[in-house]
Amino acid sequence: MRKLFSNGLAVVAGMVTLPGTAIHADSRKPATTAEHRNEPATDRRLACIRNFFLQSNCPAAALSPIFLEAADRYALDWRLLPSLSFVESTGGKAAKNNNLFGWNSGHAVFSSAAACIHAVASSLAKSALYRHKDIDSILKTYNRNAGYGRRVKEIMRRIAPTAD
Repeated sequence: MRKLFSNGLAVVAGMVTLPGTAIHADSRKPATTAEHRNEPATDRRLACIRNFFLQSNCPAAALSPIFLEAADRYALDWRLLPSLSFVESTGGKAAKNNNLFGWNSGHAVFSSAAACIHAVASSLAKSALYRHKDIDSILKTYNRNAGYGRRVKEIMRRIAPTAD
């Protein structure tokens, strides 16, 4: 596993696999209960994310299992990461350097889109800036522009009306 440091942000890049298998930043670490809670092929959340991105012809549709796995691993609302990526890069259409989320004002560089998803999810869950905050507070910290949080939450509702 490789760690990169840029402007105080630690970015961890690791081995990633695609649908049908759990995705681990560190393959030596066993899967958590949350990762086994739902099989990707039968998880309705996966279908909601994928369908949302497909409707807008977004490259991030292929990353749907990774968004879901990262949300489960870091105990985030499963609609948050896809919504942020849609608002920031139209689901990967405008992503530069695998930066789906406009992280670090768009200057962060990631080894892959999957590494980006996991790094941002980890930061939202563990960073002192974000941890222990509700969605509104996370969004206000993420981007202070008026209406930003409302826009992200609108996309979250388009993906699925509730997190259930």
